[in-house]
Amino acid sequence: MGFRTVVVKSRSKLETRLNYLVVRGEEERKIFLQEINTLIVQSTAVSLTAALINELTKRNIKVIFCDEKNNPSSELIPYYGSRSTVKKYREQFCWSEEMKQIVWQVIVKRKIKLQSEVLSKYCFEEQANILNGYCDEVCVNDETNREGHAAKVYFNCLLGDKGSRRRESFLNGCLNYGYAVVLAEVNRTIAAAGYLTQIGIWHVNEFNEFNLGCDLMEIFRPYVDRTALSLQEDDEGFKKKMIGTLSLKTIIDGQTTTLDNAIRIFVMSFFRAMSEEDASLLILPQEVLFEDEL
Repeated sequence: MGFRTVVVKSRSKLETRLNYLVVRGEEERKIFLQEINTLIVQSTAVSLTAALINELTKRNIKVIFCDEKNNPSSELIPYYGSRSTVKKYREQFCWSEEMKQIVWQVIVKRKIKLQSEVLSKYCFEEQANILNGYCDEVCVNDETNREGHAAKVYFNCLLGDKGSRRRESFLNGCLNYGYAVVLAEVNRTIAAAGYLTQIGIWHVNEFNEFNLGCDLMEIFRPYVDRTALSLQEDDEGFKKKMIGTLSLKTIIDGQTTTLDNAIRIFVMSFFRAMSEEDASLLILPQEVLFEDEL
């Protein structure tokens, strides 16, 4: 499993040679493919050879393509992530509605709990307590929409009373970029495990190719928020720092690891839980670590 996130920002041609990614721009650079976890093509002036795309797919290296504004717009998903994909597809289509609803309850509860920790860190103690109350009230399938109520309180604190997640701002730009990077990592893990990203447990939009990815990434949104809130207004290097969210120290299953590895641990535990119809098998991230706690 690779550990590097490679970002290509300028006009260049990407190809493969002797198990290396070769970047041919103003100067030629080579990166061992085995070391790469994610490749982000940030410029529309970049071309890739078919041979490289095939090699990246075989190695389950996540590839994210950006638009003319350098914002993530699409990603490369392999047709087959493992040798038992047909079996896993059948299994996925047969997941019980009861298990989907129970697991969604668990995800929402932990997401709200992590959001309350972020608010507490930024001295919004009263609102953090409100979110803790919502956390205790989350029912199966979150039928009372505690997630929505928590989001309203949460983003009113982070963005201000007049702020909105739909409004253009530096913080929203950081959040959107970071969420896209984390979603791509979740999708990568889903596809590599041999499951479909399209079939979710709560998100069911027929036009969304990543319904399951959107479900499972929810629990990691507070980690993106933590990175975005640490940046100064108009930080020119914010994209690189948001990508760095995947390297954040994260506590999961009683151990400290990086966020990208925590994502893999959680997603694989999700598949075990759904297969065995036992929500207790879920392995959840435990807390958001801030710089002064690392």
